[in-house]
Amino acid sequence: MQVLVAGGTGFVGSYLCRELADRGHSVVAMSSSPDASAPDGVETVMGDVTAYDSVAGHVADADAVVNLVALSPLMKPDGGDEMHEEVHLGGTENLLRAAEEGGVDRFVQMSALGADPDGPTHYIRAKGAAEEAVRGADLEWVIYRPSIIFGEGSEILTFPKKLKKMVAPAVPVYPLPGGGKTPFQLIWIGDLAPMLADGVDDDDRAGETYELGGPEVLTLREVTEKVYAAEGKSVRTVPLPMGLARVGLTTLGAVGFPMGPDQYRSLKLDNTVRDNDVAAFGVSEAELKTFDEFLGLTGAGDDPTTAAA
Repeated sequence: MQVLVAGGTGFVGSYLCRELADRGHSVVAMSSSPDASAPDGVETVMGDVTAYDSVAGHVADADAVVNLVALSPLMKPDGGDEMHEEVHLGGTENLLRAAEEGGVDRFVQMSALGADPDGPTHYIRAKGAAEEAVRGADLEWVIYRPSIIFGEGSEILTFPKKLKKMVAPAVPVYPLPGGGKTPFQLIWIGDLAPMLADGVDDDDRAGETYELGGPEVLTLREVTEKVYAAEGKSVRTVPLPMGLARVGLTTLGAVGFPMGPDQYRSLKLDNTVRDNDVAAFGVSEAELKTFDEFLGLTGAGDDPTTAAA
């Protein structure tokens, strides 16, 4: 089968392209960056999902299309928060149109937990509207709603340090919005990629929406402490009241700071699954890799709160 992966040279895309190629598929990684690299044996092509003519020909050659193109919900996009609608909704609509016109058999959509056309952020609303477009298309579809994905090259490994540098670069403490209580159910890309590939391979996945999370729930504070602990460092976190964070990020966002009201609201959203659908792929939560295992914090004395400074 020939599979086109839109966003195929990104963090998730590189893992998925490798998984699909290992399964014997002919894989094409489409990216808006012509110099982007892809795993060995995977073809790369240039295509911008926001420009229909740049993707239509590539889509028409495929038997299945996977849409992984996404902007971060935690950082304001270049061009403003309205870019979420242009990329997540408009880009999905362009791919769907090309897929229908090209006779593509299967469309796999990467969405997000909490996706809702009436949701509280541009990101969540655009993801929800894109899901509606996928479900209304005249082709087989599968939708995935993962929690935060971690692995080499993932945003969650760098975000805590970026936040510290942006919010309080000159002080010895780390102010976290709301005390860092936002919960995440992080899932390792090495566990997720085979599940995404099953959405391409398995006929009985058509018409299904899967919410996927890892084996544990961690708060933003715990994630931050673990990221620092993996480097042998400790970090002292202090609560930054949500009201103050909202005012601060709103004000800073108006002068070019890469976070604003939308990102503040994102940091308030629960990012855990209601019912974990990993069992639908023949695995249990207990079999999935934990964040500690990935970071190498599984030995004795690896409590992030006691790591050496």
